[in-house]
Amino acid sequence: MTTYPVRVRGQLEPGLSRWLWLVKWFLAVPHYLVLALLWPAFALAAPVAAVAILVTGRYPRPLFDFAVGVLRWTWRVAYYSFGALGTDRYPPFSLGAEPDYPATLDIAYPERLSRGLVLVKWLLAIPHLVVVAVFAGGGGYLALRAGEWALSPASGLVGLLTLFAGVALLVTGRYPRGVFDFVLGMDRWALRVAAYVGLLTDAYPPFRLDSGGDEPGAATLDPPATGSGGTARRAVPAVLGILLLLTGFGASAAGALAMWADQTQRDAGGAITTPAQHLHTDGYALELGTAEMNWTDAGWVVGEDWLGRVGIRVDADAFAGIGPTADVERYLSTVDRDRLAELGG
Repeated sequence: MTTYPVRVRGQLEPGLSRWLWLVKWFLAVPHYLVLALLWPAFALAAPVAAVAILVTGRYPRPLFDFAVGVLRWTWRVAYYSFGALGTDRYPPFSLGAEPDYPATLDIAYPERLSRGLVLVKWLLAIPHLVVVAVFAGGGGYLALRAGEWALSPASGLVGLLTLFAGVALLVTGRYPRGVFDFVLGMDRWALRVAAYVGLLTDAYPPFRLDSGGDEPGAATLDPPATGSGGTARRAVPAVLGILLLLTGFGASAAGALAMWADQTQRDAGGAITTPAQHLHTDGYALELGTAEMNWTDAGWVVGEDWLGRVGIRVDADAFAGIGPTADVERYLSTVDRDRLAELGG
């Protein structure tokens, strides 16, 4: 029985303002600007730390303290704003622990880290990333962009629940305790995953939602990985299984969609057509935008006839045509015409 090394806490502040949550996103803008500078620095420090771990088996302490500080700062801002709305106290501009603030994050410094896990932690974390994406509704809460981890403003399930809590606060003056506990559980899960992928710990994040503001006093965890790669051996089969399931599901969905379009959306002549629409102009011509298909020497990939034939059917006394943009512009340059932005509606 050991405590997980990433400890995330949040104390729900009594007497929260009914209306302040409406403008917290604006009040937090100075913090967002600072974090926009800190996260690129965090991303640059991570490869340096990875090399150090590969060589020495240790995370350089100054870099570790900086990385933890960025996560702490981010967590305080998220807790104040739409990551929880748990306090009206403005977050301090600090990388330090700030134990008096209602939201805290601590990560035990690891004396030794596995050299082998440095290269595969992002892969081992994929099952957790899928879960966090469900919380985020598309990855908005914990965003992985160009190698940078960042807590973003509310989105997905976290955002919906904090919005619900804000409305309840506005109407009743009370933050629903059950909503708070569930939101904190999702926040805690996401931060544990961020710390693991950020190489700050070898302890694989537990697959559980530890709800509530306080960390559980004890948890049953797999022992930290060593050079023998015990954690990797346990996690790799699960990761590969999930990847195969996701790949198979995506391929099946794409194939089913293509088959549905091929079997049900063609007319008697075998062409896929757009719905009929009534158009009118007082000018000489109607022009419908351009279609750009541009590649260089890609025939060996897509073939010469990958798109098929594109045509227009005219059932009245009218002239319709398709041509290169320059030729069409030259042909219509001396006449009145109306240009359609799109067909639809």
